[in-house]
Amino acid sequence: MDEVEGEYKIGRGRPPLHTRFKKGQSGNPRGPRPRPKNLPALLVAALNEPVVASADGDSRQITKREAVIAQLVDMSTGADLRAMKMLIDMLKDIEERAGTAPPPKASPLTPADEEVVENLLARVAARGIGKNPPRRHGVHGVIIKISDTFSVPSQSPW
Repeated sequence: MDEVEGEYKIGRGRPPLHTRFKKGQSGNPRGPRPRPKNLPALLVAALNEPVVASADGDSRQITKREAVIAQLVDMSTGADLRAMKMLIDMLKDIEERAGTAPPPKASPLTPADEEVVENLLARVAARGIGKNPPRRHGVHGVIIKISDTFSVPSQSPW
C-alpha cells in the first residue's frame, strides 16, 4: 500500500502529486449547486420587477409592488368593497406595527346601557347560572353540561 515516488511517500492522507489540486484551481469548478428559493424570496423578487405603467398619457417605469398598491387604492375608491376591506386591513396592520394606531375608544355604552348590563349580570348571578362547571360524562371524556333546571325522567315510557 505504501509506494515511494522519489522522496515522497504515498499513503493515507498523502495522495500522489499528479492527482493533487493545482495551485489556483478550485476543487469544485462549477461552484455549489443552486439552492431552491423560498416563497418569501420569490415573492419579493416578483414584486420588485419593473413594469411600464401609463397614466395620463405619460409612461413611466414602476415596480409591480407599486402597481398593485395603486390598483388596490383605485379599486377601493371605485366602491369595490373587497378592495376597501383589504386596504383598511393593510392600513390597520401597518399602523399597529408602527405603533401609530389610534387608541381604542373607552366604551361605546352609554351610562344607561351600563346600568342595564349590571342589572343583567346581577340577575344571572342571583339565579346561579354559570356556577356549576361542566362535568365529564359519557365515552371518551365528552363534555356534557348538566343543568340544574333540566331533569331526566327516572322511568322510561317504553
